[in-house]
Amino acid sequence: MHRVAVALFAAGLMALLGLVPGHDVFFSEHAGIDWNVIFLLLGMMIIVGVIKQTGVFEFLGIWAAKRSRGRPYRLLVMLMLITAVASPFLDNVTTVMLVAPVTPSVCKRLGIASAPYLIAEVLASNIGGAATLIGDPPNIIIGSRAGLTFNDFLVHMAPIVAVLFVVFVLLAWVMFRKRFEYHPERVAEVMALDERASLKDVRLLVRCLVVLAVVVAGFALHAVIHVEPSIIALLGAGLMVLVARVETARYLEEVEWETLVFFMGLFVMVGGLVETGVIHRIGGWATGWVGDDYFAAASALLFGSAVLGAFFDNIPYVATMAPIVEDIVATSPAPRTGQALWWAFALGADFGGNGTAVAASANVVVLGIAARAGEPISFWQFTRYGIITTIVTTVVAWAYVWLRYFG
Repeated sequence: MHRVAVALFAAGLMALLGLVPGHDVFFSEHAGIDWNVIFLLLGMMIIVGVIKQTGVFEFLGIWAAKRSRGRPYRLLVMLMLITAVASPFLDNVTTVMLVAPVTPSVCKRLGIASAPYLIAEVLASNIGGAATLIGDPPNIIIGSRAGLTFNDFLVHMAPIVAVLFVVFVLLAWVMFRKRFEYHPERVAEVMALDERASLKDVRLLVRCLVVLAVVVAGFALHAVIHVEPSIIALLGAGLMVLVARVETARYLEEVEWETLVFFMGLFVMVGGLVETGVIHRIGGWATGWVGDDYFAAASALLFGSAVLGAFFDNIPYVATMAPIVEDIVATSPAPRTGQALWWAFALGADFGGNGTAVAASANVVVLGIAARAGEPISFWQFTRYGIITTIVTTVVAWAYVWLRYFG
C-alpha cells in the first residue's frame, strides 16, 4: 500500500476514534498538522517549478560534461558539486529531480554507465542538503519543532557538511574507481553539444535567480524581521510567479502534492501518539536513561538515527522522534547542550538517509530516473555504496559533535 494511503487512513482513524480531537488536527501546534512545514515545502516547490522552466539544470549538466572533457572522475566531481551546492537552497529531492535526468543522456554520449554518477549525485545531494533548514525535509521538521532558525543551521550544520563533502569526494574515488571508463573517441559527441541551447529563457532565469536570492536572504533574516520561513517561502513563490508570467499549470504540476498530503497525515499520526501519552512515556524513559550524560545521549541520537534512518524513510522517523528529543532537551542543563542534541539528531537522520535505497525520498527518485533511462539500479547496488557513505559521514559527524559541543 502506498505510504500516502497509509498515512491518510491512520490519521483519519485516529481522528475518528478521538485519539486526536478534530480541532487539534488543524490548529494544535504539537498534536496536529504543522502548517509551517507544509507551507514552507509548498512555497519552495512552486519556486523550483518556475526555475525548472528556464532549463538551467540541463545547461549545468552539459556544461559539467564539457568541462570534464569526458574524464570520469572529473565529471563525477563536477556533477556532485552541482547537486551539493544546489541542495541546501532547493532541497535534495528537488535537486536530483532536476539534475539527475540529464546524467544518463550525457553518459550515453560518452559510452559509459550512468549508475555510478547517479548514485554519487544523490549521495552528495543528501550530504549537501543537511547544511540548511530547507535543504532536507527532516531539517524542516526539526527546525519547526526546536525553534531553530535558518542561520542556526548555517552556523552549526554547514561547517561539518562542507568538510564531509570534501571527504565524500575522496571517498567517491575509492568506491567508484573500478567503474570509471574513458573513451576518447566519444568525447567529441559531448563537446559538440551547445549547453546554451538548453537555456529556454535567459531573462526569466535572471529574474528567477534574483527572487531566489531575496528568498534566501529572507530566510537568513527571518529571526530579525520576525516572519516565519513558511511565509517567506509563500511570498517568494508569489513573487516568482508574478515576475515569471508562467502558466499556472506549468509550475503547479511540479508541486509534489503526494508529499504534502503524506506530511499532513504523518503529523496527525504523531499527534495521536502525543495525545495518548505514548510519546511522553517514551520521552520519560529516555530522559531517565540519559541521566546527566548528555554526550552519551547525543551519541545515541546520532548513531541511532543513522541506523534507523537508513532502513526506514527518514521523514516519518524524524516526525516520530522529534517530540521525544524535545522531552530530552527540556531536561538539559543549558541551552547549548540542548541544541547539541538537536544537531546530533539532525546529522544522524540526514546522513542515515544515504544508507539504503529507501532511506530518503531522493534515493527513490534517482532509482526511478535510472529505470526510465533503461539502466536500472538495484537496491543492493545502491546500498553497498550508501552504507559505506553513511558510516564514514556519521563517524566524522560524531567527532564534530564531540569536539564542538562537549570537548
